[in-house]
Amino acid sequence: MDKTEIIHQKADLIRNVIRYIQQFKNATVVVYIDNSLIDSPVFINHIKDLCFIHDAGLKLILVPGASRRIDEVLKSSNIPWKFYDNCRITEPDAMPLIKMAAFDVSNQIMTAFAGQKKTAVIGNWVRARGKGVINGFDYGTTGEIDKLEIDSIRTVLDNGFIPIFPCIGWNLSGKPYNISSMQLAEQISSHLKADKLFFLVPGADISPDQFNIPENIGISDNCIPAMNLSEVDDFIKANLSPTDSAQTYNQSEEFLHTNNRLEANNDSQSEDFGVSREKVFMMLNLAKKACLSGVKRVHIINGLIDGSVPCEIFSNLGSGTMIYVNSYGNIRNMGIEDIPAVLSIMKPFVDSGILLPRTKKMFHEQYKNYIVYEIDGSVKATAGLIPYPDGQMEIAGVAVDSSCSHMGIGPKLIEYLIERAKKENAKRVFVLTTQTSDWFEHLGFIPCSKDLLPIERQKKWTPERGSKVLFLDIGNL
Repeated sequence: MDKTEIIHQKADLIRNVIRYIQQFKNATVVVYIDNSLIDSPVFINHIKDLCFIHDAGLKLILVPGASRRIDEVLKSSNIPWKFYDNCRITEPDAMPLIKMAAFDVSNQIMTAFAGQKKTAVIGNWVRARGKGVINGFDYGTTGEIDKLEIDSIRTVLDNGFIPIFPCIGWNLSGKPYNISSMQLAEQISSHLKADKLFFLVPGADISPDQFNIPENIGISDNCIPAMNLSEVDDFIKANLSPTDSAQTYNQSEEFLHTNNRLEANNDSQSEDFGVSREKVFMMLNLAKKACLSGVKRVHIINGLIDGSVPCEIFSNLGSGTMIYVNSYGNIRNMGIEDIPAVLSIMKPFVDSGILLPRTKKMFHEQYKNYIVYEIDGSVKATAGLIPYPDGQMEIAGVAVDSSCSHMGIGPKLIEYLIERAKKENAKRVFVLTTQTSDWFEHLGFIPCSKDLLPIERQKKWTPERGSKVLFLDIGNL
């Protein structure tokens, strides 16, 4: 890689950061942070990064889990507990210690912010009610969220402070209950219609190393960078155990209550900071619930990776997995303003001989025949559909940025162009390629003679380049 390419890559990174800062200025971001991370080497760097995000104009809310600290306090006092249906079950005399442990964790977070000269405040903005007795089982001190003091939270945010939520809620009489930190984070983000909800959890990589990845879900850097809600359902179904697969997955929290036995505050349960598959399912289902309630995007990221938070916010592909409803990656017609970005994406393919060179002049004449795939407003792929008088259409200039090469964008572009060709009553689509014939055959294209090409296209074919010809008969689709 020469100096010009290195500078170009650095410039693209800087442009992305500036663009995202502008996009998310005044955005509300709710962050669940696993209390296991407080003892990790990256904790202070996470706090510094969160301060940077706050300085960039984003409104920040912290919801720390406290399960590990609660374990420590109860154990030191010889107070027994158990878990049932994702809930910590204790006798009433344990509640003062649970509350102390929860506020201890929140105080540690607040102190860390103070060390960075940021004002964070701990408040009792959560009204709760007892979970009660269900099917004859008494949930004791376990509570459920009844109401959030949204106006008070907004006031704290508007004043430039960072609110911190312990995993404790109070009923109207002032009685405290232990509630789920992860569910609390989801509820806060849903009530505020937050722009982003983060689950910052040790080991939370959704990768093919731990999971079955459906074919329709792309990966990048050995991780799923993004899933829409339909893909979340596909992912969960692909990873159910044989026993679970026999059940009807109704896309609700009932699946979690039936199959998972996680701690009440959903914090990491292993000393090596691993994360269970069930915990990932829980985060995905909470992400779905948040998105359906109006949260724009939910991010599941590995809290053991230094810099994972700003990377997730201020870059196209981020560092973890994003769950979304709105248009994160979308296909649209190419415009004249896209020409520089398209030429830049094509350049590596031209240099390697996969694509023929294109010029600005050519695109000024033909840009209406091309489409682009953009992620958050940044063009990451392109392809063209060139019509011919005999009713055939050529798919040409397919190029995907290397950073997105394993996300399944290429097949999406081809599928989109095939559908467009069908709507325009094309009888056949064809491609010419020197190095990607296997890829097109996998997509259903069939090798054929160049004699089947339109006369105009045959004249451009040269034996020196020796491009292979493949076609797809639209009439058979």
